[in-house]
Amino acid sequence: MSVAADSGFSLMEVAKRNGIPGIVAECGGACACATCHVHIDPAWLEAVGDPTPGEADMLDFAHDRRPDSRLSCQIRITPSLDGLIVHVPERQG
Repeated sequence: MSVAADSGFSLMEVAKRNGIPGIVAECGGACACATCHVHIDPAWLEAVGDPTPGEADMLDFAHDRRPDSRLSCQIRITPSLDGLIVHVPERQG
């Protein structure tokens, strides 16, 4: 599924507004849960960057955490992420 996203919004906000299945976002984007967990496509890992230490701690609660895991609430949409590909895990932690 492809969606349009305006710069400045979080990936989680864009996913929720567009009804992307699997993004629960229980904490509303406060980086206080792992229910907006996504896997970043390998081609986009460098552009998205590494999680902050706080985000990495929350990812410990994510189901199917992998090296490409991020919380979508912590990824801000910028023009450099045009075409970003992410995958939502089968279930959230």
